[in-house]
Amino acid sequence: MAERKYLIEDIEPSRFFGPYNAHFKVYKAKYPRLHLSSRGGIISIKGDESDIDEFIKAVDSIVKYLKTNKQVTLGDVERVVHGEENSNKGASDSQKGIILHGHSGRIITARTKNQQELVDKVNNNDLVFAIGPAGTGKTYTAVALAVKALKNKEIKRIILCRPAVEAGESLGFLPGDMKDKVDPYLRPLYDALEDMIPQEKMKSYIEKGIIEVAPLAFMRGRTLNNCFAILDEGQNATNTQLKMFLTRMGPISKVVITGDLTQVDLPARVQSGLEPALNLLKNVKGIGTVQLNENDVVRHRLVKDIIKAYQKFEK
Repeated sequence: MAERKYLIEDIEPSRFFGPYNAHFKVYKAKYPRLHLSSRGGIISIKGDESDIDEFIKAVDSIVKYLKTNKQVTLGDVERVVHGEENSNKGASDSQKGIILHGHSGRIITARTKNQQELVDKVNNNDLVFAIGPAGTGKTYTAVALAVKALKNKEIKRIILCRPAVEAGESLGFLPGDMKDKVDPYLRPLYDALEDMIPQEKMKSYIEKGIIEVAPLAFMRGRTLNNCFAILDEGQNATNTQLKMFLTRMGPISKVVITGDLTQVDLPARVQSGLEPALNLLKNVKGIGTVQLNENDVVRHRLVKDIIKAYQKFEK
C-alpha cells in the first residue's frame, strides 16, 4: 500500500473541502478503495498507486475549477469529480461551455451535456423547446444566452414571460397593483438576470424597455422582433396561449420555450398546450428540441434523488 500527501495551494482549503466537509465526502465516495484524511490544507492518501494517481489528477481538476469559478455548488463539484464538466485546457470559452461572464465575476457555463446541447440548438435554430424537470438549468441557461445575445448586440431586447398560473392561486387575491400581483410569478426570471447583470444596469434596462419581464397575457397582439424571447413554464400555457405566443415571432428573433410536462398547474379540465405543440412542430425545420433529465440537475444533489423517486412513484 502506497501513501502520499497532497497540499491544497492557490485556493482557500475550505472551498475545496466544502461546508461541513460536503465536497470531501463526494471525493471519498468516488474513491472508496482509498483511505483519505485531511488536516488543514493537506490530504493524506493511502492505497494503490494507480488509484492515488487517478485521485490526484481529479483533485488537480477540481482545484483548477475552483480557481476559475468563484461560486461553486456541491452539484458543480460532483460533475467535476465524475468527469461531466465541460472544461478543456487551452480551449476557447465556447469549447469550455462558457456562455458569458456574469455579475461579480460569476462565470455562467453550460454545466452538462444536455445544457450544452441547448446552447448549440439555440445557436442553430430560431425556436427551441427545452423540456425537463425542475432544477435542470433550462431557464437559467436560456436567460444566459439571451443576455449574451444582448451584450453582443445580436438583438435589441430581451423579453421574458411566464403564464401567471401557480398551484390554483388567483392573481385577484394578491395585494397591490398589477405589477405587485404578477412579480411573484416572475421572480425566478429576475433571479437569473441578477446573476448576470449588475443591479443598477438591469434597473436601467427594464426602465428603457430593453429587458421586459411580463406575464404571457401581455404578449397578445404584439410582434416580437429583433429580440430574444423566453417563455418559461410553458406547460402552464393552454393551446390557445401557446399558439398566440409562437405566432408573435418577428423576422429577427430567437425564441426559447421551457417547460416540465410533469408539473402542469392548470385547472383539471384545462389541457396544457406544450405537449401538443411539441408533437405538431417536431418535424419543422428551424425548430429544435432538447430533453433534459435528472442528470442535468444543478441544484442540491438530493433534487436528483427526489426526481427519481417521484418518477418511480408515478410509473
